Amino acid sequence: MRRVGCLLSGLLFILSATSTDGFARAGRRVCAAAPQSRAAAYTESHIQPVYQPYLTTCQGHRLCSTYRTIYKVAYRQAYRQLPQPAASCCPGWSRANSHALSCNRALCWVPCQNGGSCIFPGRCACPPGWMGQACQTDVDECAGQSHGCGQLCINTAGSYRCACRDGFSLAADNKLCQPLVPAAKPETFSQAGPPSEMKEEMKDLKSRVEALEQKLQLVLAPFHNLMPSAPEDVGTDPISRLSHSLQQLDRIDSLSEQISFLEERLETCKC
Repeated sequence: MRRVGCLLSGLLFILSATSTDGFARAGRRVCAAAPQSRAAAYTESHIQPVYQPYLTTCQGHRLCSTYRTIYKVAYRQAYRQLPQPAASCCPGWSRANSHALSCNRALCWVPCQNGGSCIFPGRCACPPGWMGQACQTDVDECAGQSHGCGQLCINTAGSYRCACRDGFSLAADNKLCQPLVPAAKPETFSQAGPPSEMKEEMKDLKSRVEALEQKLQLVLAPFHNLMPSAPEDVGTDPISRLSHSLQQLDRIDSLSEQISFLEERLETCKC
């Protein structure tokens, strides 16, 4: 009998330790409220009267109908108020879900903006580039010297970017600036290069012109001296000689134009 009493005492202790009140107060930031009560349904037994009709003999040997009362055990559902200690979250805190014991989710009356998160009642943790109670204000990174831009700093919403002045471009780190590579200029002739070749070509052209002039003089000589002293490749007919002379004149004009063109190139060449 003593063992049964100890077992019941231990069971009551366990039930009291694992009661609803103990679970409600186990979490953090949980504030106790006024005790409340709830209606609990249970089944109870009661004595229910039952009236049964039956026939009996009355005076004068007559049949009479009457009732008799019998009682039986019946069951019914009843309700009673049970005290239930209520535990709610402290102001500014809430539970992450209905099964959580602790109130670890902070509440911000002004919702956090621009990716911010509420970490304390009325306080937001802002991502880089934003500040303020609700992360509503943009940080001007270009106002200080921590941006690291080489030349120009352009502030943007929540961030910034670097830029360069005319004649420069951003380097690989997108911060420093480097001079633009100048466009390739037309090749200029060096003093020891093409100009000397052009001079040699001019000399060759001049010598050819002189040779043609000498041939022309030889071709035209018969017309002045009336002597058949013509070049070997020209016929003895005067018309053939005249045609050959005109062809030589055309060649001389073409070479003269080439010499003039080369002289103009030499004048415009920057060596």
